[in-house]
Order: sequence, then C-alpha cells, then structure tokens
Amino acid sequence: MVRVNLILFAVLIACALALVTSQHRSRKLYVELQKEQDVARQLEVEWGQLQLEQGTWAMHARIEKIATRALGMQVPPAARVRVIAPAAAEEKR
Repeated sequence: MVRVNLILFAVLIACALALVTSQHRSRKLYVELQKEQDVARQLEVEWGQLQLEQGTWAMHARIEKIATRALGMQVPPAARVRVIAPAAAEEKR
C-alpha cells in the first residue's frame, strides 16, 4: 500500500509540474502574441501613411509641373492629337 501511495504521489507531482510548465509557456506565448499584434498595428498605420504619400507624389498636377519645369515638356496642341478608336486599334494588330 505504501508503494502505491508513493507512485501516486510521484504521478501527482509530475502532473502538477507539467501543469505549471504549460501555464507558464501559455502566458509567455500570449505576451509574444500581443507584441506581434502591436507590431502589426504599427505596420498597418505606416502602410496607410505610405499610401497617402504615394498618392501625393503621383498627383497628375505635380507630375505635369515637373515635366514642364524640369524636363521642358509641354502639352501638344489639339491639332496634333489623334484619338484612335479601340476597334480600329485592334484591326491594325
């Protein structure tokens, strides 16, 4: 009977240690998850800011201004502009 009690006591101690270890690991993983979610939120904010910045840099008026001033380009007169209908463009291919 003493042997059975000692074996059961050893099993109880092993189970208790396993429980404490798993709870500790679970808490550590939860903290790590929270940190990663914070990083993800920060990256989403930065992504939104970069999209706004890209939209600003790609504005038509800004590009036209740079093309005119820095590159010396100008809009051609209306008489030199030709509009090709999509059907005609496909036939030439």
